[in-house]
Amino acid sequence: MGNGFAFETSWGTRYDAAGTRFRLWAPHARRVALVHEGVGQRSQLPMAKGEGGWWEIVTTHVPVGAGYGFRVDDGDIVPDPAARAQLSDVHGLSRLVDPRAYNWRTTEWQGRPWHECVFYELHTGTFSPQGSFDGIVEKLEHLQATGITAIELLPVAQFGGRRGWGYDGVLLYCPHEIYGGAEGLKRLVDAAHERGLMVFLDVVYNHFGPDGNYIPSYLPDFFHAEVSTAWGPAIAYGETPVRDFMIENALYWLEEYRIDGLRLDAIDSIKDTTDTPLVKELAQRVRARFPDRHVHITTEDDRNITWHIERNEDGSIPLVSGEWNDDFHHTAHVLATNEREGYYRDFDPATAEQMATALAGGFVYQGLESSHRSRKVGHSSTHLPPTAFVNFIQNHDQIGNRAFGDRLRTLSSARAHDCLHAILLLSPQIPLIFQGDEFGDCHSFCFFTDFHGELGLAVSKGRKEEFSHFAAFEDSRAQAVFPDPNDPMTFEASKVDWSQVIRPVNRRRLQVTQELLQARRDHLVPLLAGAPGECGSALVDGRAFVVAWKLAPGRVYHLFANLSDASWEIEDGVLSPAVAGAREVFSNHIYTFEELGTGVMSGYSVSFVMADDYLVEVFKDD
Repeated sequence: MGNGFAFETSWGTRYDAAGTRFRLWAPHARRVALVHEGVGQRSQLPMAKGEGGWWEIVTTHVPVGAGYGFRVDDGDIVPDPAARAQLSDVHGLSRLVDPRAYNWRTTEWQGRPWHECVFYELHTGTFSPQGSFDGIVEKLEHLQATGITAIELLPVAQFGGRRGWGYDGVLLYCPHEIYGGAEGLKRLVDAAHERGLMVFLDVVYNHFGPDGNYIPSYLPDFFHAEVSTAWGPAIAYGETPVRDFMIENALYWLEEYRIDGLRLDAIDSIKDTTDTPLVKELAQRVRARFPDRHVHITTEDDRNITWHIERNEDGSIPLVSGEWNDDFHHTAHVLATNEREGYYRDFDPATAEQMATALAGGFVYQGLESSHRSRKVGHSSTHLPPTAFVNFIQNHDQIGNRAFGDRLRTLSSARAHDCLHAILLLSPQIPLIFQGDEFGDCHSFCFFTDFHGELGLAVSKGRKEEFSHFAAFEDSRAQAVFPDPNDPMTFEASKVDWSQVIRPVNRRRLQVTQELLQARRDHLVPLLAGAPGECGSALVDGRAFVVAWKLAPGRVYHLFANLSDASWEIEDGVLSPAVAGAREVFSNHIYTFEELGTGVMSGYSVSFVMADDYLVEVFKDD
């Protein structure tokens, strides 16, 4: 017996050598049986129906490692929807495990404060040559030396097939066997904690995937027949067992796997018809369960709402730690590429005003009219501290949901990209980079799946149709080389090429990333724990701007940036940094800080400066 943690769920199993409990909610079923593997055959045990539509049995007939499933009303055998492991794929039997068997080495780990987060988003199957949790372990020292403090895993809950992004998961309690399963994920978390790294997990509570989701076949109550999403009927969060299934899933990852935080995918697509939003109740229960650990929640939501990321009067976090800020990404992308398709039409490449707005006060769209969506979008966010937002210049979505999986570095000039990389890593928002960004990986990351038959054909066809009106297909020959999601080569081509790290240009890019994150640790992080709202001010002149954040009394942090080719003659009462006694934190050219003293910035220059007061006279009146 190890020292593992076992989280008790309403659904599924609770292992005990004296008798394992198996449980399933099926209120309208007439009969439910536990099917399990015997010696050379499968056996069946009737389950008893209790209050609230719960079926249960306690038995010693299923040993650890054996397969089991449920048969509802004499139908097909289905896996446990709350299975911790599978014998094989999503279509087979679940596997009984003892969560306590793992021997943790880092039981004293209490996590790290939110303001220390530097996220590194990665996909388990493409991050390492092995495509596994153990493959990630081999790269942890590289990430630690880079200055990363938190790895964020794309969803790992078991989905149909061997390849996929993970957002089509159907067994939400089961780490995918192809990645190393439950044991492999625990080894990864343990190894990360030994190196002072947090582990976050992306979780999907807005839909189930299309391959291997057996729940509708025996439990239609789990879904809303009258409420739809882009993926089909919405999950019925008005049903207490359904609500508990998801909230307990969050608690399960945080407790049984010692995960440090969760990223809740697309919460705008959670169609919750109850008076209390699922996200609110989930966050409250997480905070209540882990009062003595640093446990964090982030969200993705294109509505630019703020109620879930508000702070208490003392600055503490009652619900969600940070919101992914798509607005920052969109304005950065447009400034770097001049693209105006899709949602980029809401962003202007001629001026840096929107970027300065995002850096100074959160969202760009804070109740403004969106031409892309033909309505007003967003709520005021300037009252929130910068750390309420997670910024990025690319992520899995923004790369993989391009027709050819292009990275920003291949779409923009190197000078523009390097400026944006510095702005991302040294601004007081929480930064996130995607796998390989630290050394300037230019390889594509595409959308890939492992579907077959009619589903596979539909996904391949739908993907082409989705991009048919984009500029990437203005040349009809592009269709011939469009990456088919179901082609194994699309997956292989999306893997990180670690041989690049030894090349001089990539080694230099890694050096710069390390320098930026060292500067963040030394100069910025000590000020972020108490960073207030309403602390940012901005001055914009075309594609050049200054943003100043008053992070503490007598500590004003400045970003001077020129994202154009032409030199910028700084006016409007900017003081000389040399005269004001300012200290350089980082500049992307050795002469930039000295130039600032003369009131000039060369093209594509960035400089971060710490001072005792504002270096821009007009900010002093704010």
